Amino acid sequence: MADARQRVIIKVFRKYSHSLGPEALEFVEELLDRHEIADEEVEFSIEWIAKEYNKQDDAQMKVSLDVLQRVYESFQGSGDNQSQGESELLDPDSHLFFINAFEMPAWNWSHERSTFERAAGTLTMSGSADSRTTAMRNRLNIIKQTVLRNDHFSPSTLPSQNREHLLTLRSTKQLLGRAGERFLLFGMLSHSKEGKLCLEDQDGSVELDFSKLDQPSEGLFTEGCFVLIEGDYTDEATFVVIAIGHPPCEKREMARSIYGHVDFLGKGATTLLEDVQLAARVRLELSDLRFFVFSDVWLDHPETLNGIRKMLDHCMETNFIPKVMVFCGNFSSRGVPQGNSREVRKFQDNFDALADLIASYSLITRTTNFVFVPGPLDMTVNSVMPRRPLLSSFVARLKSRVPKVHFATNPCRIKFFEQEIVILREDLMAKMLRNLVGVKPDVRNDDLKRYLVQSILDQSHLIPLTNNIHPVLSEFDHALRLYPLPTAVVLADRYDRYEMTYEGCHVFNPGSFIGNSFTFSAYSPARRESEECVLSMDTDD
Repeated sequence: MADARQRVIIKVFRKYSHSLGPEALEFVEELLDRHEIADEEVEFSIEWIAKEYNKQDDAQMKVSLDVLQRVYESFQGSGDNQSQGESELLDPDSHLFFINAFEMPAWNWSHERSTFERAAGTLTMSGSADSRTTAMRNRLNIIKQTVLRNDHFSPSTLPSQNREHLLTLRSTKQLLGRAGERFLLFGMLSHSKEGKLCLEDQDGSVELDFSKLDQPSEGLFTEGCFVLIEGDYTDEATFVVIAIGHPPCEKREMARSIYGHVDFLGKGATTLLEDVQLAARVRLELSDLRFFVFSDVWLDHPETLNGIRKMLDHCMETNFIPKVMVFCGNFSSRGVPQGNSREVRKFQDNFDALADLIASYSLITRTTNFVFVPGPLDMTVNSVMPRRPLLSSFVARLKSRVPKVHFATNPCRIKFFEQEIVILREDLMAKMLRNLVGVKPDVRNDDLKRYLVQSILDQSHLIPLTNNIHPVLSEFDHALRLYPLPTAVVLADRYDRYEMTYEGCHVFNPGSFIGNSFTFSAYSPARRESEECVLSMDTDD
């Protein structure tokens, strides 16, 4: 029986890339005996210890007995800390942070240490050839380590596990000299210089033949996305594909349990236990709190300001004031032509009018945070993702008249207690559909929305396309990363509005503000869901 317990302990720690020496293994076994842990509860108990050990700053791949003892002692004293923390009232303002893309610390994946390491030096807009390589290598390795941790790929130390059904990944260099054999590959879809579709990994590339593929699995497959491909290698050095799919998506809780010590947002790391406690209190104490999200707020449209006024009036009448209002571009229906001084002046006048309108609701401006995210047609310093905030010359009156205003990058993030909310304004559906290399036939509109959401989250990246299709500042590619999986993602798009939850992550598109009615979305942090809000354009209403 002791051998069975040891195998479980070793298996759990190995899942977090740690190995146990004899002393550490004996200490863990002693803990199980001391607390009389039943055999069926051993794995659950060890999971908690391994997660907490992994979050320690001085945790090593070979488990340190001293650190392990410290973890156990912290568990023993956690009861008092919990009761003390719960006696304090929640203050939403002290747990609300707006994070621009250029403020996020860069964390690169270390293949040697099997964890994240903070990038050294100052990041630059220009980037380099090395940074472009590092960005793609980060994307590949981050997804690959989640794939290898998946139950279908990760071998178990338990004898009851059927190893025959485990999948083994191969690299392109392992294909050489093995024609006629079947392989499972992982890599990026790309085109060769001859225009042939290939699968590319760190060891090389292989040309793909889709003639035997009936249909791909669910999702949108574009050049630049990472995929799992099963097929046969041929004498012609091509790979005949019989199945293709996106990598499995790892839930936020799983990633946080492993990398909870990594401060991805630069606002302080929290433990998984703290996250659970905060989430429970947010559900109870802040059930009425909302974030409003608007997209395509065309200030040059005659009805837009009327719609915003009507929304603000409705907030005052119902005494329902949101904590945050996020306005996403485009802020002009046609964009602002370069060199056209009259259009530029009109663009600024529209923002001035918006500032005067918002400032006239003093109760709302004292309570609500206003966030402005530029769209593809708006004037910013750069046009490459991530984009800088709106030019300060256009929003000077907003800055002076609205106290809680934030001019964000595109994309940007909101950290609210334990939640991470990512906001992107991009016509992503159209861009993905234009660059498809394979999709299920006869897909309906609702399927496309679901495929888009699945593809973005499975790829752990907001824009899973090659740099020649959609340029990204290579040294800030981490700002578009979706790992660990956020709590919610706003994909503000010209496409039809939608809302859905995938692997615990809520994704929604608020749709254009102007249409047959005034439409926007209200996100509830307590429920981690959004809902559509519609106001009639009838001014007599």
